[in-house]
Amino acid sequence: MRTNRNKIILLEDDETLGYLLTEYLKMNDFEIFWAKNGADCLKLLHQNDFDLAILDVMLPDIDGFEMAQKINAVYPDLSFLFLTARSLKIDVLKGFALGAVDYLKKPIDEEVLVVRIKALLSRLPGKPQINKVNDSYKLGDYDFNTLNQDLSYKDEKIPLTNRENQLLLYLVTHQNALCTHKEILTHLWGKNDYFNKKSLNVFITRLRKYFNKDLSIKIENVHNRGFVFKIDK
Repeated sequence: MRTNRNKIILLEDDETLGYLLTEYLKMNDFEIFWAKNGADCLKLLHQNDFDLAILDVMLPDIDGFEMAQKINAVYPDLSFLFLTARSLKIDVLKGFALGAVDYLKKPIDEEVLVVRIKALLSRLPGKPQINKVNDSYKLGDYDFNTLNQDLSYKDEKIPLTNRENQLLLYLVTHQNALCTHKEILTHLWGKNDYFNKKSLNVFITRLRKYFNKDLSIKIENVHNRGFVFKIDK
């Protein structure tokens, strides 16, 4: 059973630092899962629903940036930050380009880390309760299957591209909340720029056409800010 505590996954291979951070964050009422390598991190991600991931970059079996890419592809609604000794400007820029909500440099004071985490969590979109069974969502008169990458309306199946599937999943898991252009682009494209924004608008237009048989389903445009996925039922 999920508690009211925020659930955080920590990917850190340093035994001493990992232990200290785990214990300190527990003392501050976070639910912490500590992974010491990429393989364990992926296993925990598959088994749990997290609010935030804290990633080191230099790991024995996987680059932390590569782990961020996997999170973007498989868990696009999971926010992550980097906590690493890699402090070169090019590394910081790469981290943010991958969609990180923060990039913190070691060593960091534990109290400062807690304050930063609480500030980040307070700004993240809530996770609305949606009728979800396995990997399927009931959206008005439609069924959305994320594994099969399709929408079903009565006997009609609409195949989705990988990008359409990722975008719709992001919108659905943030139902009734504003999804800004920046949030969507950094999570799905890894880069917030003019050309990707144009592509995003094209995909939004396609999704709207797919849902044209149920007028209660809306992807509302918030001028110069982003989109809101709503079901008026």
